[in-house]
This record gives sequence, C-alpha cells and structure tokens, in this order.
Amino acid sequence: MHTQIHMGTKTISIMDDVYELLVKNRHKDESFSDVIRKNLSKSNDVMEVVGLWSDLSPDEFRIIEKTVSRLRNSKRAYL
Repeated sequence: MHTQIHMGTKTISIMDDVYELLVKNRHKDESFSDVIRKNLSKSNDVMEVVGLWSDLSPDEFRIIEKTVSRLRNSKRAYL
C-alpha cells in the first residue's frame, strides 16, 4: 500500500526585513517553509535544558545567577 501526502501551498505577504531574516537563517538545502517550521516549532520546555550547566564550577554558576538576576531586575524597571 502506498500513501501519498499532497501538501498545499499558500502565498503570504511579509515585510522586507522578515524576508531578509528568512534568507539569513536558511541553510543551502532548506526551503523557506523549512526555516519557518524549524523556528516556530522550537519548544520552550525547560526540561530540555536541565543538566546543560552541570559541569559549571560553583563560581561560574554564581556569575550566571547574578547576571540573570541583574537582567531580570533591569527588565522590570521598564515595565
């Protein structure tokens, strides 16, 4: 049994700066649809990054922690 999937196409209008972003983020073998799909399907699940910093020294971790805190506080000042 052979199943074919026919995908439709849509024409959309985008601003020139967005088009340039697509061009910059596209690899040689990718379509614009691939670039959009890749970027819109990125997960924001924190569990995907658990353990990434496990090899940091305590001093390095404290520096990152202070930097994040400072950035959060400065961002709140604009809200």
